[in-house]
Amino acid sequence: MNNILCIFAHPDDESFGPGGTIAKLALTNDVYIICVTDGGAGHTKSVEDIVEVRKNELLAGAKILGVREVFFLGFKDGDLSNNLYHEVASRIKAKVMELKPQTIITFEPRGISGHIDHIATTFITNYVTQKLDFVKKIMYHCISDTMRKLIPDYFIYFPEGYSEAEIDEVVDVSEVWDKKIEAIKAHVSQKKDGDFLLNMANKLPKKEYFLIASRG
Repeated sequence: MNNILCIFAHPDDESFGPGGTIAKLALTNDVYIICVTDGGAGHTKSVEDIVEVRKNELLAGAKILGVREVFFLGFKDGDLSNNLYHEVASRIKAKVMELKPQTIITFEPRGISGHIDHIATTFITNYVTQKLDFVKKIMYHCISDTMRKLIPDYFIYFPEGYSEAEIDEVVDVSEVWDKKIEAIKAHVSQKKDGDFLLNMANKLPKKEYFLIASRG
């Protein structure tokens, strides 16, 4: 049984993203999640209320997916910037050194949606893990170009999806699809986005996509 560490920016990234892969891997591995930000920008409620709400939603979603433990770093949602990068890296590295995961799951380098917090999380993760021999595989969750065509441009920079030739690994998540759907629904405060994803999921194969960096 291996340790697998998922490193994401926000509560819901795990379920809205590669939730099926997480659930599938959790059947035979110990899976952990680091959530870098507090999710406070994800709703109209007061920051104090929504931070606690989203923390509990992530814990609920992670439990459904079979995650062993979730670690909250508590940085402000939307505030990842140059003056914080080394602090974020230090906090992530402490957990990486403690858990010594063989596999890391994070976002693809463009952050899927172009969200700056996503992009920062990926390059900080790369910075932390690039010289660690025990990390044998990094799975960068991405979306296919077919999926991308179904998503409106809701950020100024919303990158393209990846072609079949560019994608390194396709995970069939049909056997854990019900868990993925249940985990998405656990993020009640993000119901609008969740409902959009659920509707889109009905139009696509039960698969998740990754770019892969392998070592050793």
